[in-house]
Amino acid sequence: MRAGLLVLSLAACGGATPAPASHPTDAHHGPTGEIVGLTTRAEIESEFPAWREAIATATFDADAAAQLARVAPGAEVDVLLGTWCGDSRREISRLFRALERAESIAPRPFAIRFIGVDRAKTAPGLTDGIGLRYVPTLIVRREGVELGRIVESAPDGVDRSLLGLLDGSRSGVISGRTDL
Repeated sequence: MRAGLLVLSLAACGGATPAPASHPTDAHHGPTGEIVGLTTRAEIESEFPAWREAIATATFDADAAAQLARVAPGAEVDVLLGTWCGDSRREISRLFRALERAESIAPRPFAIRFIGVDRAKTAPGLTDGIGLRYVPTLIVRREGVELGRIVESAPDGVDRSLLGLLDGSRSGVISGRTDL
């Protein structure tokens, strides 16, 4: 029974990850070096070599990525991730690659914020009241109203699932988890 609990904990990004040696706790880094608060792909890649490698080799749906460039404008997407989390590294690396492809076609028609959270899944002033339990979580809104979210992993891929939330063909919670 304990082994099953351990596996679930690791799947939900509860496992320990050593801190990068060069990052003391400050306003933007947690006690183990993770990025906490608004961040960018460039910042993540510069501070975490494992992310840089994951992004370089990430696969994505090129058709879905191209369609992301053509969704109706005006949506907002919050991407909550843990730089310490393997699930975040896998899924958000795919998202970064899909966005890169989409932006090579046309300017992105939706706003996106990347928010790093600590191991308690918080980022002061950015995660209040959103019910964050697992990372990564992508929350899609239009005119301030939540249309849906992708939690931890998406069975159809993060790129295709995000497209569905943005084009209105999907709504609600999309996840590979069965306990939501």
